[in-house]
Amino acid sequence: MRKILTSALAGAALAAMAATVSWAEEPHMGGTMTVTYKDDVSTLDPAIGYDWQNWSMIKSLFDGLMDYRPGTTELVPDLAEGYEISGDGKTYTFTLRQGVKFHNGREMTADDVKYSLERVIDPKTQSPGAGFFGAIEGFEALNSGEADTLSGVEAVDDYTVRITLSRPDATFLHVMALNFAHVVPKEAVEEWGQDFGKHPVGTGAYSMEEWTLGQRVVFARNEDYYKEGVPRLDKIVFEVGQEPIVALLRLERGETDIAGDGIPPAKFLQVTKDPKYEGMIVEGDQLHTGYVTMNVAMKPFDDVRVRKAVNMAINKDRIVRIINGRAAPANQPLPPLMPGYAEDYEGIPYDPDGAKALLAEAGYGDGFETELFVANTDPQPRIAQAIQQDLAQIGIKAQIKALAQANVIAAGGEKDQAPMIWSGGMAWIADFPDPSNFYGPILGCGGAVPGGWNWSWYCNEELDKRAVAADAMVDTAKQDERIAEWRDIFVAIQEEAPWAPIFNEKRYTIRSKRLGGPDAIFVDPVHIPVHYDYVYIKEDQ
Repeated sequence: MRKILTSALAGAALAAMAATVSWAEEPHMGGTMTVTYKDDVSTLDPAIGYDWQNWSMIKSLFDGLMDYRPGTTELVPDLAEGYEISGDGKTYTFTLRQGVKFHNGREMTADDVKYSLERVIDPKTQSPGAGFFGAIEGFEALNSGEADTLSGVEAVDDYTVRITLSRPDATFLHVMALNFAHVVPKEAVEEWGQDFGKHPVGTGAYSMEEWTLGQRVVFARNEDYYKEGVPRLDKIVFEVGQEPIVALLRLERGETDIAGDGIPPAKFLQVTKDPKYEGMIVEGDQLHTGYVTMNVAMKPFDDVRVRKAVNMAINKDRIVRIINGRAAPANQPLPPLMPGYAEDYEGIPYDPDGAKALLAEAGYGDGFETELFVANTDPQPRIAQAIQQDLAQIGIKAQIKALAQANVIAAGGEKDQAPMIWSGGMAWIADFPDPSNFYGPILGCGGAVPGGWNWSWYCNEELDKRAVAADAMVDTAKQDERIAEWRDIFVAIQEEAPWAPIFNEKRYTIRSKRLGGPDAIFVDPVHIPVHYDYVYIKEDQ
């Protein structure tokens, strides 16, 4: 048995988390921060929520066995005090931190961990993250409805959880840090049922104080939180229904602290060059790809020639100009920063004439009509219009359906609802820094389920087998081989063209001058977009 982190070391790691990034001053405690968003929050249920808007909000309400040091991608224990991994890489034994309480006052135990994992895998939950846990023994039986418990998870005692995998999984500790693995109390879920996402109860740094639909969500400091000195703020107020332009003006006047939807694209150049915003804009790279999905379960996108024609028709350079050059054109699903990115792969070229020829070969020489779904927050409709114009040049008449982000997500999760989706505003940002994360939920068979995020409904069973084999390479000596295999998998996917990758975008956060904390907290690679637990208000503000 390989002991990875003893309890004493786990405590030291937890204490060192805040020291990982550079703090310019001693964080001040107290005060209220206001964050604005255009759209209401869809859910705060960790088993369901899966968009960039609610991702970091959920992380502040709930905890998992594992987490990352603030501002980094370094894994550390969280609700777990420590863990051990068996020599064959298939058994993980977690020792839980004692005395951690849910917001309802009850102590968290190993039974809660088991329940939470079973809940996310149970098909009745319809969790888009269920596929992440496919390596746990008993997954198929529970996920198919044949069993009502997860045989691979055992609550050994109140503070010990043993998880047995059916196969080695090189990403498993990352999976245990995902929102989907966050721990929830069974009694609260049963009390609220499907409304648990509106009445969340976790162990996190903040608890839910108020949710007025269409107006605001309020988090309050969890006074019983087990991490000393966290959170920094007394309250966070999330105001919704705020147009990005109005939100920017309010932030400039000091009425709000973070413009959640970012700098409005139409104002980007003006804002970034204006001296009055100096020190308020934070920039960071991210593991991101924006793409157009084509539903392979719907005609005519069941024909690879049609899908390749769409790829060849879209002028990606023009789209990058629409967002003022805040991205680079993409030619494959993986972003350049991700291990496994194929630097020597040219992708499907921009070639409208070639696209017309492919459509004719597929029997669509006169084109066809379809629908392109898009979130209705600027610049997404403008990008969709550019795509619409490009497709029109090869005879494809795409009607744009601009909807609230949550409605686009819902349409993508239904097999026969959305022929095409421009993913902007919801585009994929890696849940964890491993190429497998760009596969399972959005291109693998496990994500092609009702409520899932594989909106192309693409399922290649042979590639699924290769993906499983790649993630079974837990030996550190085989990591180069593993990454090379992932490279080949993604090149094979792009040759079947279920997506048209468009660009890899940078992340920009704009904050008020009264907020303190390292830049890495405001463009945290995991707590997207902001690690709220460590933000504070400067003492002189």
